[in-house]
Amino acid sequence: MKKPYTNPRRFYRVQHSKRQGWVTFQVRHKETDLWIRAQRSLKQEALTCVLQCRHQLDEYIAARPEFLKSLVPIPDDLTAPPPARRMIEAARAAGVGPMAGVAGAVAEATALSLKPLSPGIVVENGGDCYMDLAEETTVGIFAGPHSPFTGRLGLRFTADRFPLGICTSSATVGHSLSLGRADAVTVVSRDVVLADCAATALGNRVKTSADLEKTLEEAAEIASIEGVLILIKDRMAVWGDLELLPL
Repeated sequence: MKKPYTNPRRFYRVQHSKRQGWVTFQVRHKETDLWIRAQRSLKQEALTCVLQCRHQLDEYIAARPEFLKSLVPIPDDLTAPPPARRMIEAARAAGVGPMAGVAGAVAEATALSLKPLSPGIVVENGGDCYMDLAEETTVGIFAGPHSPFTGRLGLRFTADRFPLGICTSSATVGHSLSLGRADAVTVVSRDVVLADCAATALGNRVKTSADLEKTLEEAAEIASIEGVLILIKDRMAVWGDLELLPL
């Protein structure tokens, strides 16, 4: 279900890597491609966590194939390994299949494993971010090369908002499956796995600009979501505790 796309979205990795006082590095394994910002290089520690997380998920998928294939929530399983359990629970809250939360789950597991070694941490996995910082931060929104909002719009977060998950789903950028037509649906929540699942769920609902109001109403019904930004063509819709800034 992948679609071809020459993906320029990694431009923000270059921008953030120039910031003083931080080390940035990448960790890649199979489909996982993490960009990490920490207070020192923790590449080996991060890779160890990714390998463990992926091994747990691969074994669980082999035992329970519907975990991989289902586009709707599946029943809970108390025996599931931690990342799979997080995905099942978040997917149920958002109304999607559990694999909608895989990027957020891997980002979260990696970030939590590194936090004792680096109190400030950012782990980004394909546009889905776990951020725990002690500083005000502005996150730029990338909605594809043809969106009028790309490079011009950011979300500002004060230090007291962290830790925070900031996750984006798109029908026009990247390889992830979306049943909608939105250029970007960004969801903010302290639960990064929920943010990932909710971004997919809400993105599936936006097929035209006429769907914006109804989609925001549905977003408000998902517990623990703090804010949603939706971009489609030249239209924008916002709900929740978000501060938008021009870039």
